[in-house]
Amino acid sequence: MTVTSPQPRTTIPAPSLRPRIPDAAEDVGWLELTAAVREAGQYPTRAEAERVTRTVLSALGAHVTGDERVAMAQALPREAGGVIASQIPATNPLTAREFVESVATRLEGSTPATARWDVSSVLSVLADKIGEPLTIRILTQLPPGYALLFGRADLAPTA
Repeated sequence: MTVTSPQPRTTIPAPSLRPRIPDAAEDVGWLELTAAVREAGQYPTRAEAERVTRTVLSALGAHVTGDERVAMAQALPREAGGVIASQIPATNPLTAREFVESVATRLEGSTPATARWDVSSVLSVLADKIGEPLTIRILTQLPPGYALLFGRADLAPTA
């Protein structure tokens, strides 16, 4: 008969169910981004500016891929970068018009005209935040017509 001595038990702590609290720098970056969108789009509340920002960023995140998507996510506040990076890349790129229409379907009570305003409000602020070189790289990846949505002149010849 073999006698063994009891081994001490180790316990593995359960994961915390509390949501992660963002640090002040993350929160400030997101607040600055949505405040700029609120001003550009003349939205009456911060909540509306945040809703529009999240919707447009999630739509854009599906259409920008590769190094440009990574660079864009890194150039933005963590919360905005996470919205972009969490999207599954689209299999078919949308024209600028189709992109605006897809955003219109995601925003309750939106029309193509109001969605164009929303998209332009967010993307023009986004272009200012990420800088001209990255904006140009992103625009070369997207179908023609997006430059105007980013608040840039569309100098590409039309087909």
